[in-house]
Amino acid sequence: MILLRLCLGLLLTVVAWTAWPKGPDSDESPWLLAPLVSSDPKVGSSAGVLGGYLHRFDEQSPTSTFGVSGTYSDTDSYVAALFGQAYFGADRHRWSGLVATGKIRNDYEDFLGTGLPVQTTDDLRLGALRYLRRVSNGWLVGLQLVATNYLISGDDWFSQQVVETLGLTGFDSNGLGLVAQYDTRDHQNAPTRGSRLVLQNLAYREALGGDEDFDTYGIKYHQYLNHGAGHVLAWRAMARVTDGAPPGAYSSIPTRGYVRGGYLAKHMIALEVEERFRLAPRWALAGFTGATCLLDAVGDCDAGENWFPMLGAGVIFTLKPRERIVIRMDYAVGKSGNQGFYMSFGHPF
Repeated sequence: MILLRLCLGLLLTVVAWTAWPKGPDSDESPWLLAPLVSSDPKVGSSAGVLGGYLHRFDEQSPTSTFGVSGTYSDTDSYVAALFGQAYFGADRHRWSGLVATGKIRNDYEDFLGTGLPVQTTDDLRLGALRYLRRVSNGWLVGLQLVATNYLISGDDWFSQQVVETLGLTGFDSNGLGLVAQYDTRDHQNAPTRGSRLVLQNLAYREALGGDEDFDTYGIKYHQYLNHGAGHVLAWRAMARVTDGAPPGAYSSIPTRGYVRGGYLAKHMIALEVEERFRLAPRWALAGFTGATCLLDAVGDCDAGENWFPMLGAGVIFTLKPRERIVIRMDYAVGKSGNQGFYMSFGHPF
């Protein structure tokens, strides 16, 4: 209840600040400020802020975003990040990058379905860079590079023994891969029509300075259907496959309602559907549902215990109408007592 009041207060503050009169001829500020709040039973409640700067390099390119974010939780967990997405050359070139660091304390009553109570600390250092070059009206191709230093440790002797027995000590490796993207969305921040297909791989190799050799492959497809008076039906399908990956690099559940890393398997497939119902020029409601299957082999999705459904709802406020930048408050529930509350920047997809 306290967290909900905090989020409502933050949202009302943002709404009041955004609605402050700036004069009939003023443009939207290029500066961006948004609160970040989340809560779940395993990681606890966290609060933070995102600050950013918007810039358009030319009239044919979408608006680029550069920013910094940080959150801190009541379990002494923190995450800090620098990020950027740049579009230029009449949208022929797209760069995106991320540098993040964090320490996340987890309290699992049922660790990875073993039935064991485990407390862990995840130490994360991550760097990622992607470049895409347009080769036709819809297609872009490029390269991506990821450097990961991820350490998982138990917070007590018993938890450490469980972590080591399962091989979940994390990994330190660097990966290089290819990306192909087909993009017909009408807007990068809040699409109302069109679709997006992403095919990618990452080859983690010791020759690139890491400690592990393994491969990951991913596919994502998003579609947006505009209907009624500004309402949007959005859905996405995803899959991730690993080959030779250590347990720390296994696939997890990507949908809301679950903690990333709370459940793991070699491979993942997921489907999510969301209706964004427009109430007013700046306000909308969201209702969403979906399910993820975690599998180690073909046929594992025939078993019900490998499926993780979720259901949720949220409120959407458009922070910057011209750029279609939104902040959201979402609540989602999953099975086995999993749930989460999120106040976040941007749509999840």
